[in-house]
Amino acid sequence: MATRPETAKKILLYWMDATVALMGFMLSMLVLTSVGEGGISVPHAVAAEVCVLAALAFLPLILRDAYDDRPRPTAKLVACGLFSAAAVALVPSSVTAGSWEMAGSLWLSVLALYLPLRATACVGAGLVALTAFYVSAVSDRPWPSLLFSVTLSAVLLPGTMMLWRWLWWTIREAYDSREAKATLAVSNERLRFARDLHDLLGHSLSVLTLKSELAAKLATIDAGKAAAEMADVRRLAAESLAEVQVAVDGYRVLDLDEELAGVRAALEAAGARCLIEARTDDLSPAARTLLAWAVREGATNVLKHSTATRCAIVIDGGVLEMRNDGVHGPATSGLNGAGSGLRGLAERMAAAGGSFTTAATPGGEFLLRAAVPA
Repeated sequence: MATRPETAKKILLYWMDATVALMGFMLSMLVLTSVGEGGISVPHAVAAEVCVLAALAFLPLILRDAYDDRPRPTAKLVACGLFSAAAVALVPSSVTAGSWEMAGSLWLSVLALYLPLRATACVGAGLVALTAFYVSAVSDRPWPSLLFSVTLSAVLLPGTMMLWRWLWWTIREAYDSREAKATLAVSNERLRFARDLHDLLGHSLSVLTLKSELAAKLATIDAGKAAAEMADVRRLAAESLAEVQVAVDGYRVLDLDEELAGVRAALEAAGARCLIEARTDDLSPAARTLLAWAVREGATNVLKHSTATRCAIVIDGGVLEMRNDGVHGPATSGLNGAGSGLRGLAERMAAAGGSFTTAATPGGEFLLRAAVPA
């Protein structure tokens, strides 16, 4: 699960790399076309091609530097700009169609990742004006049409680049938000547990302290009353111990329907589609509680130990089957490789007279099966 934002980042970067390569191919075709038509000499074309390829070679490095944040301009950015300017300066004078001047807009698109929007707009306006008038002067193309085409590329290319980075930032922030919510949920659960323990034991321990002090005072005055107080102390201590055991074991009875709804929400928030088919009307309250524990522990195992994209939960006749894909490495049959939560669940099921198994399926999925006594 943790690798999904980085995977999205790689996909976006590779997509931009492919776009840059496509533009490099288009510009190279313009050079070859110009040479074939006799518009420029071969040395002229080689110089132009070298400048274009050098500028494009810097683009993937610049993109990776500026993708996670907005750094200050670097030497690589300056070098890319110089090669782009040289490429535009070597524009084939006979090219009357195409967008050789796109080399400058490509550099502007990565510059937009380093500068604020207002600064990028100012630099872009100057770049558009210089490029349009220069290309018009050396190629005899009308500058109004050039101004339109250069402006269009100077707007679309930087806009697309900024949109891609914004998309990555949105994915990253959504993932960070989900992680923060999970951490907050754990903290809230700890606070709830601490508060409940305080409510359970605060009064009992206070009474135990007072009765112990009273018994100590009565020991030399009235042994009978002291013995009675100590009997109350022993009774209260036993009750407190039972309350703690119930609290640690999950003193509130789990509701199966609530657990299924919570598991669906948690799995879908983690990017896994969750399908649930539950027929539980004929189950006893004890059986429903056992299955609720199985659902909770099974979902925890899916979230912690897999990169599942699909999870199916079926409950029928007191038997729970939970299947998920995204298993890391060879799935273990039985509980030899399971976490402590699943081992504890197996012990709980066995103590109640049920059964619990985990196994790999022929299709490469992980199957958790729990059966409660009828």
